[in-house]
Amino acid sequence: MLECGSPREIKTLFRPLIGITSFQLELPFLRSAVNQSYIDAILMAGGTPSCIPVGLDFESMQHVYSLMDGLLLPGGDDVAPERYGQDRHPSLGLVHHARDELELSLTQRALADGMPVLGICRGMQVIAVTAGGTLYQDLPSQLPTEVDHEVREFGRDHLAHTIWIEPGSRFAEAVSGTRLGVNSFHHQALVGAPPGFVVTARAPDGMIEAIEPSDDRYILGVQCHPEECWKTTSPESKGLFESFVRAAQEHKLPATSVAV
Repeated sequence: MLECGSPREIKTLFRPLIGITSFQLELPFLRSAVNQSYIDAILMAGGTPSCIPVGLDFESMQHVYSLMDGLLLPGGDDVAPERYGQDRHPSLGLVHHARDELELSLTQRALADGMPVLGICRGMQVIAVTAGGTLYQDLPSQLPTEVDHEVREFGRDHLAHTIWIEPGSRFAEAVSGTRLGVNSFHHQALVGAPPGFVVTARAPDGMIEAIEPSDDRYILGVQCHPEECWKTTSPESKGLFESFVRAAQEHKLPATSVAV
């Protein structure tokens, strides 16, 4: 038995387990999948990624949650508007009820327990909906703007515009600055900060680009896709994953005293 006395010693032995929720691929057969870019980003930051499949029953979901130290909510298709009390807009994209159920259930528990959460694009929207917020279902028709927020045709690491980040926020601390070039491929966005949260970054047109809670929990939602550009066009984005994994590691430490 190896006694571990200090947090520093414990940190050298344990890598926090980061649960990453899956999306569904329906053709040629039904699959649960996670983009490799999320896995690579968590590995780079010192975490152990674990993919959470769609379709878990309640007991399995609870067991998986009990093993996690942090929750990463990736990008993907639209959240069903019924989840935030709206009728469907004609330009609503694909929705997957099983994924909504998985992510909203896990996020609700994580927010209540203080487990670190990082939400990316759809993931930020899931955080907002879980906390009681609402979404624009289709930006081009509901909130026309001079900024094109859907420019994936230029590549997933193309920096589409700059965002302005609130000084002193977790986001600003993670990327060591208050301005950041970001990629952009989304047609939905937050209407406002959900209850208990504040906006910590905006696009040039005022679109919400990041939210954080008003208390000291590590919950960070970003509208951009840092997992696609930390290796190339935006090395500062590495800090988002490093900050998140560090928070997950610190969340793990109180329950860790001895390694066998």
